[in-house]
Amino acid sequence: MGPLPRTLELFYDVLSPYSWLAFEVLCRYKNIWNVSLQLRPTLIAGIMKDSGNQPPALLPRKALYVKNDVRLLGQHLQVPIRLPKDFFFVIFEKGSLTAMRFLTVVKLEHPELLEKVSRELWMRIWSRDEDITEPQSILAAAEKAGMSTGQARELLERVSTPQVKNQLKETTEAACKYGAFGLPVTVAHLDDETYMLFGSDRMELLAHLLGKLQVHAELPLTPPLHDISCPEGWIQSKKKNVLGPSSNGASYRHSCA
Repeated sequence: MGPLPRTLELFYDVLSPYSWLAFEVLCRYKNIWNVSLQLRPTLIAGIMKDSGNQPPALLPRKALYVKNDVRLLGQHLQVPIRLPKDFFFVIFEKGSLTAMRFLTVVKLEHPELLEKVSRELWMRIWSRDEDITEPQSILAAAEKAGMSTGQARELLERVSTPQVKNQLKETTEAACKYGAFGLPVTVAHLDDETYMLFGSDRMELLAHLLGKLQVHAELPLTPPLHDISCPEGWIQSKKKNVLGPSSNGASYRHSCA
């Protein structure tokens, strides 16, 4: 009998493209890393308000960087991200409140479908530039994820109930208590320690904390193996696969061990 899975919580909002990237990496690696992945639909607007943070897209230079960054990361991680044509209208005017309430209901009633429904909502907004705010849009995503029309309509009717509103609020507050100032946030519960990691670019650090830092060629967490040159004066240690001082330069094959 192997070790029990460690618990990871992913706080996410489908309005966040970086949340999608983190979501896909964690879904790919949850079995390999032997973790219990708990998906936590969260409202990013509530996180920003509570923390006093501002969306990076409000600053022109950051907005340009984010657009290029998301595109490149999508290519690297093989996630089909394409930015909406009217980026600011989608993010700041339409938002994601109804979609995140719907995912909250899905988690309450059909948690086995939460991963698929979340992915379909991301596909709509961040891959096909489609709406996620209108009832028909949400129903279409739910049905594409495998939910029956009757099930989807029943859940959609509950998005404005106090139970669902309070649950989404409580999840958002839980993320804030962990120290969230944006999304995604991954919370790792490891032995007696709890770690809050912000962003989609902390997966190698997470792997390190889990003791699982290594390359899986078939799952693109890290770039493919390639030959690179050591800095002058350093040489690879064959025993530990790390670099150490040397009088000569050397070439080595990149690896995470």
